[in-house]
Amino acid sequence: MKSTMDFIEMKKNDEKITMLTAYDYPGALQAEAAGVDMILVGDSLGMTVLGYNSTVEVTLDDMIHHTKAVRRGAPDTYIVVDMPFGTYHVSHEEAVGNAIRLYQESGANAVKIEGAHLQYFVHRLVDAGIPVVGHLGLTPQSVGITGFKMQASSKEEAEELIGTLEVFQSLGVVMTVLEAIPADLAEKAAGAVEMPLIGIGAGVGTDGQVLVYHDVLKYGTGRPPRFVKQYGDFDGIGIKAIKAYVSEVKSKSFPDEHTTYKKKVYEDEDDR
Repeated sequence: MKSTMDFIEMKKNDEKITMLTAYDYPGALQAEAAGVDMILVGDSLGMTVLGYNSTVEVTLDDMIHHTKAVRRGAPDTYIVVDMPFGTYHVSHEEAVGNAIRLYQESGANAVKIEGAHLQYFVHRLVDAGIPVVGHLGLTPQSVGITGFKMQASSKEEAEELIGTLEVFQSLGVVMTVLEAIPADLAEKAAGAVEMPLIGIGAGVGTDGQVLVYHDVLKYGTGRPPRFVKQYGDFDGIGIKAIKAYVSEVKSKSFPDEHTTYKKKVYEDEDDR
């Protein structure tokens, strides 16, 4: 399993880091078999696999449950888990308690938090021995305020973002996700700090990239964001296969002799 120091060395050697957001045992199994460097168990699981309207509905128990499944599927992969909405926007004592529970029970290697205003909380977590991953730019837990659009689009906002990254690094944050920001800003930010920066919708200049398993495979996600590239079509393959199953059951061609146990339990009347 790679460590945080391995990721820093990868950055120094200009070796790109691959992160995939996955939520369950089979997805994690595939990610590890494919050689993904790191798995993020994101609170986007709320919409992607639980059918919620937003990440706001995701609970701490949801995140622990899914991260434990991911750990079972990818025992040798570095795993980051999101702290869900509301679990660190409370009193400092309760927030730290939630982070300790998530880190301790989930089996993750680090917890991820969103926003630039959390320096004191970061300090408390690092002091407690919990590796922290930051998330700046578009932060899904705050889209009710910011909207789904590019962030840090002015020079002032760009400088503020780089300043926040420098503060995060000084506090011991191990890496930071940059989402939906201008590519030139992301590249400049990557050169301004030693910690790895993982981009999503931030261009090629970051130290690595993250996409969601279901987006990569076109699996039940609908129309993807602009910055997503789909590498497969699980929806097409899956629906075609299920249609074939339905058709064979209706036509009585499944089960057939190859999928039926042959041993007789009852004798025919003629055999008596």
